[in-house]
Amino acid sequence: MSTVSTLKDSIGRYGIWSIGLRAEDPSRRGELGEAAAELQELGFGAVWLGGSSAARHAVPLLEATDRLTVGTSIQSIWQYDAETSAADFAEVDAAHPGRFLLGLGVSHAKLADQYRRPYSALVAYLDALDEAGVPASRRVLAALGPKVLELSRDRAAGAVPYLVTPEHTAHAREILGAGPLLAPELKVVLETDPARARSLARDTLAMYLALPNYTNNFLRHGFTEDDLADGGSDRLVDAVFAWGDDSRIRDRIDTFHEAGADHVALQVVAGGDRDSLPREEWRRLASLLA
Repeated sequence: MSTVSTLKDSIGRYGIWSIGLRAEDPSRRGELGEAAAELQELGFGAVWLGGSSAARHAVPLLEATDRLTVGTSIQSIWQYDAETSAADFAEVDAAHPGRFLLGLGVSHAKLADQYRRPYSALVAYLDALDEAGVPASRRVLAALGPKVLELSRDRAAGAVPYLVTPEHTAHAREILGAGPLLAPELKVVLETDPARARSLARDTLAMYLALPNYTNNFLRHGFTEDDLADGGSDRLVDAVFAWGDDSRIRDRIDTFHEAGADHVALQVVAGGDRDSLPREEWRRLASLLA
């Protein structure tokens, strides 16, 4: 069995994406470990540490579990240099072999002062990781456009696209081919009332509509400037969020698998503090996926 096939088996079809799981506060280590252990028991194969996370954020979750995969989604190449990333990867992988995935991305020009020639910078970063011995099979890339998707195919285990549609997933699968991992993120609103669900969705979507990497990707995949205006059209919201009753949400998640995803990283949107851990919602999500 190939290394990537083993990875696909280990992370399964569903994971959880959360900013709260990469909290910096040392006093939360117990809380994070307890949450990770429950996610493992609920049947999720991976957790993805949102924001610009790093290997050290994975440690409390790995220590509290015995089979859960933990990945960064993503680690910004501007925030952590390749040499430090390689050393941190080696330390975590030695303690927890095969359970940590280094998810890398170029972030956004508005969020990184060093942002210059992002594609070339990412290639150079991967070159440095190669030299330091970080295996391509243990890293994935936050890929939206064709060039980085090709890089995900050729220099990594696959791609972890964020804020995408099933149509993008199908396009990504065409570029990646059958072998590499494709694990898109999908936001879930456990709300049946359309107005309430879309309001919660737009509260979350607002920050991303100010970032050209995402808006340009939407425009490449059939949306218009009108879809991006006023917090996002219903069409856009319904494309990048799963909301409704259990059956509708399950069907929406299934659509990503049908489009070619191996694994879907599910982010619960419940309103309030994004650093909180929506554990009751995770339990409900696990139930509807069972």
